[in-house]
Amino acid sequence: MTIDLGERSYPILIGPGLVDDVRVLDEAVPRRDIMVVTNEVVAPLYLERLLRGLQGRRVGSMLLPDGERHKTLETASRILDALVVARMNRDACVVALGGGVVGDVAGFAAACYQRGVDFVQVPTTLLAQVDSSVGGKTGVNHPGGKNLIGAFHQPRAVVSDTGTLRSLPVRELRAGFAEVLKYGLVADAAFLAWLESNLAALLALEPDVVARAVRRSCEIKAAIVAADEREHGARALLNLGHTFGHAIEAAAGYGEWLHGEAVGIGMLMAADLSSRLGWIGGAEVERVRGLLRRAELPSSAPAIGAGRALELMAMDKKVLAGRIRLVLLARLGQGVVSGDYPAQVLHETLASHFGSAA
Repeated sequence: MTIDLGERSYPILIGPGLVDDVRVLDEAVPRRDIMVVTNEVVAPLYLERLLRGLQGRRVGSMLLPDGERHKTLETASRILDALVVARMNRDACVVALGGGVVGDVAGFAAACYQRGVDFVQVPTTLLAQVDSSVGGKTGVNHPGGKNLIGAFHQPRAVVSDTGTLRSLPVRELRAGFAEVLKYGLVADAAFLAWLESNLAALLALEPDVVARAVRRSCEIKAAIVAADEREHGARALLNLGHTFGHAIEAAAGYGEWLHGEAVGIGMLMAADLSSRLGWIGGAEVERVRGLLRRAELPSSAPAIGAGRALELMAMDKKVLAGRIRLVLLARLGQGVVSGDYPAQVLHETLASHFGSAA
């Protein structure tokens, strides 16, 4: 399938065995200088296999430490140093082999190096295949908030080898499901119902079910990104649960909660707030909670206190004129971006989930 962005359009290739497919790699990765960025967990599994498929190019590689806490300017600087040491020029291409952290930080380095060089995403986690590898958002975290430093830089291609998901720890796989669930909640009630019926098969990595879930997620994201590449409007829908979730990640310390775990709780909180506004009913909130529990994702937030949560949420990129805009649910399958809610209702929601202590 294709992300349609005019001159910046690119293909998303989905299927098993793609990391070993020379034909696919020749199509996706240019025949010029390449820097493969991966991490210490993914490299032993897939780096040599990928390098075999990139023969005929001058290829360098570098390993990052694993984990969200390393998604920093310091790590991006290490990638830039490696590009300089390898004497790579503006026709170089950065290949990100790994999950969302690797893709985000490698893409950010590619956006910065010589004011922008090509990069290719080779995502190896469910979360990265359905979300972070698609759409051109790159960046790093700051102690004051998640993804506060970054750039829009679209990849040249996304190569999603669904076979790599079999090497994921179960916790990572379940966290990735939260991002799949997001697409059903904000844009496709039929997909949401399909996920409810096929959750066990998806988590068991049945190939046809995985391929359908990844493709439909990417289709929904592709349509939204094509309409609003730089998140001036509709693209913010893709952040359902993220404003609440980012507060959890920042308060707990990056890496204590997986991104998908925090987003899952955030989506439940968004549903709760939508219910308090009278937009959806309590049964719909319980439907969301039930899916999280079936996926064995956390369904309760850490007790960081409503005041602290609000402080962290105020640093969210969707804040305009001091007003926190949230992605809420007009109904299941239809998300809306709104800052038009009573402050008291938000506080009640935060206190209910985070506790009332400051």
